[in-house]
Amino acid sequence: MSDHTSNARRAIFITGGGSGIGRAVAIYFAERGWFVGIGDINEENMEDTLGMTEGGFKYSHKLDVRDRDAWDVALKAFATAAGGRIDVVFNNAGIAHGGPYIDQPKEELEALLDINVKGVLFGAQAAHEHLVKTAPTSILINTASIAGIIGAPGLAAYSATKWAVRGLTESLDAEWAADGVRVASLCPGFIDTPMIAQVQGDSNRTAKEALQESGMEVSPVNDVADVVWSIVHGDDLHYTVGKFAKKMRRLHRWMPGTIRKQMRQRGLGVEL
Repeated sequence: MSDHTSNARRAIFITGGGSGIGRAVAIYFAERGWFVGIGDINEENMEDTLGMTEGGFKYSHKLDVRDRDAWDVALKAFATAAGGRIDVVFNNAGIAHGGPYIDQPKEELEALLDINVKGVLFGAQAAHEHLVKTAPTSILINTASIAGIIGAPGLAAYSATKWAVRGLTESLDAEWAADGVRVASLCPGFIDTPMIAQVQGDSNRTAKEALQESGMEVSPVNDVADVVWSIVHGDDLHYTVGKFAKKMRRLHRWMPGTIRKQMRQRGLGVEL
């Protein structure tokens, strides 16, 4: 199941590759013959991910996405390891905090901005010089969220960061067209990752259990990897994951008043 557009093995660098979506995408692309590089602040988790990938074409680099200079070092090192090329940068690292906005501490808000916004901005800027070299088949993929399309109660700050990611994606898609570099966003709904396996506050239920009890869809993480593969080989701008996310995006486009009414009447009450 290899995927070659030239004689060189194609290469993807994935942030947040130590767990969740990043891990699933790393395994998926490695199985299809790609040279896979992962960046994460947690070295032990990265080693676990590499141990799950098949083949010898894999690389890890400790990376704090909040550090602009560290991005240059990480991508240069990966490009060297991959034979001088990077075809895809998956700007995926992110965190999620929820709850009533007025109760969110300063530290949570700053962490959301630093990782979900600054980290993505820095990654995009650092990726450009590498993706230009492999254009026109190269692409920057930014992980947004359905929360970057629909603003939900209890997710105000998180939603704000993901709207920023979606806006950045649309701007760079236009700005980098002349360079032959594609830009797209991944907008998942609720995904079965460690992020929603955490127990909520004073409750003994996990966020996943609360979502399922309320009738919400929680998609398998491998569904995301399949969509990321489609992004690399597709030509759209924003990609959703899961039936719920697809439905919400469609309603937001065609029935914004209905969505607003639903969000005002119904707080999800889920701390991610």
